[in-house]
Amino acid sequence: MGTVSDHRLKDVLPEFQRFLLGRDLALEKYVPFYALRVSQFLAFANRHTENDLQALIHEFLERLKMKENVNDGLVRQAQDAIQLYLYHYKDGIRFREVRFGKANEAALSSAINVLADMKRLIRVRHYSYSTEQTYLDWARRFLDYMSMDKKTNVAEYDGADVKSFLSHLALRHKVASSTQNQAFNAILFLFREVLKQEVKDLAGTIRAKRGVRLPVVLTVDEVKALFSHLSDRGLLIGQLLYGSGLRLMECARLRVKDVDFDGNLVYVRSGKGDNDRTTILPQSVREGLRNHLARVKLIHKKDLTEGHGEVHLPDALSRKYPNVGKEWAWQYIFPAQNLSVDPRSGKIRRHHISDKAIQSAIGKAIRAAGIAKHATVHTLRHTFATHLLMNGVNIREVQDLLGHKNVETTMIYTHVLRDMSNTPKSPLDVIFASAKDDAAPDQTSN
Repeated sequence: MGTVSDHRLKDVLPEFQRFLLGRDLALEKYVPFYALRVSQFLAFANRHTENDLQALIHEFLERLKMKENVNDGLVRQAQDAIQLYLYHYKDGIRFREVRFGKANEAALSSAINVLADMKRLIRVRHYSYSTEQTYLDWARRFLDYMSMDKKTNVAEYDGADVKSFLSHLALRHKVASSTQNQAFNAILFLFREVLKQEVKDLAGTIRAKRGVRLPVVLTVDEVKALFSHLSDRGLLIGQLLYGSGLRLMECARLRVKDVDFDGNLVYVRSGKGDNDRTTILPQSVREGLRNHLARVKLIHKKDLTEGHGEVHLPDALSRKYPNVGKEWAWQYIFPAQNLSVDPRSGKIRRHHISDKAIQSAIGKAIRAAGIAKHATVHTLRHTFATHLLMNGVNIREVQDLLGHKNVETTMIYTHVLRDMSNTPKSPLDVIFASAKDDAAPDQTSN
C-alpha cells in the first residue's frame, strides 16, 4: 500500500485512532485498519437502521466474510474494532439511537452520564454481561422514546413516562409479555438505582397479552433424527442439552471443573436466578467428552505459549487470585474458535462458544431432520423433562434437575406428558373402528 493510501487511512476516525493508541489497545500499525473497519460498519449501519445493534454487527461480519481476499484474521480484526468502538470509545452509547441532536448537547451529555452510571451500578451488583447489555439497551430505547416526545431532561421523567413507554411497546411493537417485563425491569433499575426515584402510578399500563403456551417437545425418534445430523462438537453439545437438561448459556459456560466423571454429575454454576445445581452426566457422552477435552487442552496449551490462555472469572476471583484464570480447571469446555477482546476488561481472551453458534448448529440439524415443529435449542430441555416423567422419574426430582424454584413451573410438563401418552380416542376414530367391525365377515356362522 502506498504512502497516499496510508495518509488517507490516518484521516479515518482520527479521534478513535488516538483513543486506541493512547490506551495501547492495538498495535500502531493496525490502528488505521481498525478505524477503517469501524467506518465501514457505521456506513453499513446507517443504511440498515431497522435492525438492532447485535443483528447489525452479525450481518456486517457475515457480509465481510463473503468478500474476496478477506480471511478469518481480517474478520476477527473487524469484530474487535467494532467492540472497541462501541463498548470502549463510545462507552456503549448506541450511535444512532439517542437522537437528541446537535442542538441539545446538554441533554445528550446528561443521557450519556446516566447510562455510564447505570453501567457502573450494574457491575457493582455483579450482574452478568448479558444482563448488563440488555438493561443498557432498554435504557437507551427509553431515552430515545422520550427524546421523540421532546422531553430531554432526565430528572423530570416519572411513572407516567414509564407507563407510556410500556404501552408503546405493547401497541406499536407488539412485543411479547416476557419482553415487556424485561423492559420494565431494566427501566425500574434505571429509576430506582440511578435516578433515585420510585416508579408510581403504573395502573392503566397496556400489558402485552400472552395466553397459556405448552412447550414444544420432541419424540424419541425425532431426537435420534436430530442427532443424526450433528457431528463432533455440535453433537456433544446437543447430547448435553438433551441428556442433562441444560439451558443454552448453561451449556456454553460450562468449565472443565464443572464435570464430575466419577460421580456422573454436571455442576451448573450461577444458573438462572444466580443459583447453583447439579444434574445428570449421561453415560453415553463420557467417552466423547473426554476426547473433546483432550483436544481443548491442546488449544489451551497453545494459548499459554502465545501469552494468552486466561479466561474470565466470576466476581472478584481475578483480583484475589490473579493467575487462576490460566488454570486448566477454569477453562471453558466449549471455547470459541478465536481469541477476542473482553468488552469489560479490554483483555484478549478465548471466550466460550457463542449462543448464536449453538443455535445455528441445532437449527440446521432440526431442518435437515425434517422435524415439522417450532423447535429450538430450548426444546431439548423441554424434551429432557418430559421424557424423564415418561420414564417414571418423580416430578420433584425433575424440578431439582431443571433448577425450577417452584414445582408449579415443572407441572407444565405433566400436561405435555398427558397429551402424548393419554390422548383420548377421537369420536371420528370410534366411527371408523365400528365401521370396520361391521364390515368384517362373521366367523361364527361357518
